[in-house]
Amino acid sequence: MKTYTITLLFFLCFLYTKSQEMGFEEYNPKSTLVVPENLVDKAKFTFIDVHSHQFRMATQDLSTLVRDMDKMNMGVMVNLSGGSGEGLQDMLKNVNNNYPNRFVIFANVDFSGVGKPNWGEEAAKQLESDVKSGAKGLKIYKSLGLRHKDINGKRIAIDDSRLDPIWTKCGELGIPVLIHAADPKSFWDPMDKDNERWLELKTRPRRKRSATNPAPWQQIIDEQHRMFKKHPKTKFINAHMGWYANNLAMLGELMDEIPNMSVGIGAIIAELGRQPRMAKKFFLKYQDRILFGKDSWKPEEFPTYFRVLETDDEYFPYYKKYHAFWAMYGLDLPDEVLRKVYYKNALNLIPGVDKSLFEQ
Repeated sequence: MKTYTITLLFFLCFLYTKSQEMGFEEYNPKSTLVVPENLVDKAKFTFIDVHSHQFRMATQDLSTLVRDMDKMNMGVMVNLSGGSGEGLQDMLKNVNNNYPNRFVIFANVDFSGVGKPNWGEEAAKQLESDVKSGAKGLKIYKSLGLRHKDINGKRIAIDDSRLDPIWTKCGELGIPVLIHAADPKSFWDPMDKDNERWLELKTRPRRKRSATNPAPWQQIIDEQHRMFKKHPKTKFINAHMGWYANNLAMLGELMDEIPNMSVGIGAIIAELGRQPRMAKKFFLKYQDRILFGKDSWKPEEFPTYFRVLETDDEYFPYYKKYHAFWAMYGLDLPDEVLRKVYYKNALNLIPGVDKSLFEQ
């Protein structure tokens, strides 16, 4: 009995000691650096968020959204998750009955029938009907290129010619296509000590892909760029800066090659905030083709975007340690560039937005 008691006490002491040890995932030191801080809870200019997702907009109380939008000076939210047909019409009805000038809804395409006779023409016809109902653009999810397969079980490439009627129709209708292709390249890279997304992949293992799952990263990205070039009369908004925010020189080359491509900054502010000089040069050069977007709807995260874009603050934290373990620096963009990023560029691309909400 005595031996058992001693063993039990030893084991309990061991558990207590282990519980007091900090895991590397918890390591998140507070900076001791003393520098000026300029917290920005409200954007300097009224802005359009071109990248938001509200899946329950047909039934939700929009007044709650509007209150949060007003607090941060958001004039218009673009809901990219409009769907199609009756579901889209229900969303539009709720918006038009309550806040018709505060929300814009993009339609989506159902790719499940690719390969059937005349599928592309029928999809384009449905899109045209959705635009007549009130949709102001088309959103393409990353599932195109990653998960969607045709009726024969083959992966649908983004530049598949069977999809051409959709992109052509968007050009004819004068609506933009906001498209998300692939994910950060690090998700395809080896998960080793050199992968700066290691912690994210460790804590969220479902995001990890093999080098060829379902195709090499570069192949998917190249498919997207070929499609852009094939349809020069259609305006494309490349979500997440096309995953080249960590290589702005390359992104600049692509911007020069593809004049009908603009980029959104949703979910990549951490990349811009760690290279303030390079990023500022990029924003100055391509100021007419960069749009504000956030992606996930978390109002408490918007101030980091405002602070990176508007201030010259140094070494301040990002809001997701697993996503970016480095600190942020402000770009201190000129007012005219801020106006373009916040709303002017979106007004030039998205038809039917109430311009009276913004400075002219």
